[in-house]
Amino acid sequence: MKRILIVDDEVNVGLLLSKFLTRNNFDVTTANNGASAMEHLKNGEFDLVLCDFRLEDTDGRQMLINIKSSYPKTGVIIITGYSDIKMAVELIKMGAYDYITKPLYPDEILNTITKAIETRHALLEEEPVAAATPKPGKKQVLSAEFVVGTSKASKELLRQIELVAPTNYSVIIMGESGTGKESVAKSIHLNSPRHDKPFIAMDCGSLTKELAQSEFFGHEKGSFTGALYTKIGHFEMANGGTLFLDEVGNLSYDIQAALLRTVQERKVKRIGSTKEIDLDVRIIVATNENLQEGIQKGRFREDLFHRFNEFGIYLPALRERGSDIMLLSNHFLKMANDELGRNVTSFSPEVEECFLTYRWPGNIRELKNVVRRAALLTEGDVVQMKALPLEISINAKYSSPEPATNHYNEPAQLAKEPKHDLKNAALEAEYDTILKVLREVNFNKTKAAEILQIDRKTLYNKMKAINLGK
Repeated sequence: MKRILIVDDEVNVGLLLSKFLTRNNFDVTTANNGASAMEHLKNGEFDLVLCDFRLEDTDGRQMLINIKSSYPKTGVIIITGYSDIKMAVELIKMGAYDYITKPLYPDEILNTITKAIETRHALLEEEPVAAATPKPGKKQVLSAEFVVGTSKASKELLRQIELVAPTNYSVIIMGESGTGKESVAKSIHLNSPRHDKPFIAMDCGSLTKELAQSEFFGHEKGSFTGALYTKIGHFEMANGGTLFLDEVGNLSYDIQAALLRTVQERKVKRIGSTKEIDLDVRIIVATNENLQEGIQKGRFREDLFHRFNEFGIYLPALRERGSDIMLLSNHFLKMANDELGRNVTSFSPEVEECFLTYRWPGNIRELKNVVRRAALLTEGDVVQMKALPLEISINAKYSSPEPATNHYNEPAQLAKEPKHDLKNAALEAEYDTILKVLREVNFNKTKAAEILQIDRKTLYNKMKAINLGK
């Protein structure tokens, strides 16, 4: 029987939830405040905690931090009012499984709890992904999102993770968007002495200047207009563990100065507080920008860069990883099969060739999305060209020296060696122009027709004539 702890200071709500879940074969314990809940957790193992966001003595954020730091294998679902949904989404990023909004509906509660417990048990049964073991008896543990490649670039990446993980070095991970920077940061954390402490990820690209200080350092209740409760900042959340700052190059110069002081002094002070909190945090940052170029242009502080750059890791773009492309593709196909309940077994030779020649501007993230889409559209057990997005299949025809086929099995005549006559030259120029515009508008045909100053029907006819699909 699965054990659930309900934390809610409204006694009637806790009682109703307890009766409902008990009828559905759960072993239920209730607590009406945070302190009581932590005592219950201390005295027995629970599969799941169902916690109200607003409690008498604390809030859902602090409860999540307390639970995850002491009982990382216990799932947490937050109960929240409509006005707290934004905060609930943040809590999911911090490690909560999900949130449920009031008013509470029995079917929704039961469905969410069942999925949370199934997910927890699947994770507990899942063996850690092991990489190469360069030293006898040494086992490398990688994040669930990390796929071990066979290319030279992947082997070098694993070697660097193994070298830097046991240290306390700050790390800069550089690479294009979508190359898997967060999964590398998690793998460093998992192989470090801090592996059983929090890993807190923060997207600096989405921070406004006004919100950044509160997100980094936290604030006290009433310290400014709108500060309705005490908020713990990301540095404090990550204390003892690892703080991962993604897209750090987007931070304003003022915030960089405040960040530098915190990193140098290893202390943090919440907005509105006079108390300094000692920090023991490892910092890993990621960027898809050239920070040294940012230093030269006055956008990024050189002293902060050197604080972060105790060890640098460059993540190669997917197009640079050669043999890894199909290995990743098959991995994502298996994931898609599990997600969709399908049994698509492989990719056709044409699709494999297309994948290996495409530039993958969105890198691993784009490949994963393309494979998931293809698995959904594939009717048999082999992914064919017609299941690929238009921009991918166009690439195959445009880059191949041999005749290819498009979504509609029409010959791609323009892929052949061009003939040097005016008619053919005009056709090629029209192909190039239409293709260029389609790419610029992300293959939105309505927008493309407007830019080309033709109607949609004419655009469709021209695309068909030059084998760009309908």
